[in-house]
Amino acid sequence: MTTTIELLGKRCRHQETALDERQIAEYLAAANGWALQDGKITRTFAFKNYHDTLAFVNAIAYVFHVEDHHPELVVTYNRCVVKFDTHSVNNGHGGISENDFICAAKVDEIFRQAAH
Repeated sequence: MTTTIELLGKRCRHQETALDERQIAEYLAAANGWALQDGKITRTFAFKNYHDTLAFVNAIAYVFHVEDHHPELVVTYNRCVVKFDTHSVNNGHGGISENDFICAAKVDEIFRQAAH
């Protein structure tokens, strides 16, 4: 099983095949707070105000740009919901790939650092 530390050391790369249900379950077991919902891995991050929420969004946006892997974001006053899937896998039909978990681990690390 891949650990969060290993995921933090990886970079997103082109992937053609989605993870299967067993692989997704293994990655989710190591991914704190993430869940499979409507075909995407999803996590909600809570903040004390809008300023902190937007600071987080700006920080994670840089990661998405560098990794060239972009999630769906739902931003409200004190919450940010991050939803990952990979549109290009399975001949363009989409699914979950390792790239989703790589970026999820990096988002978690930014959140962890911001909380300290």
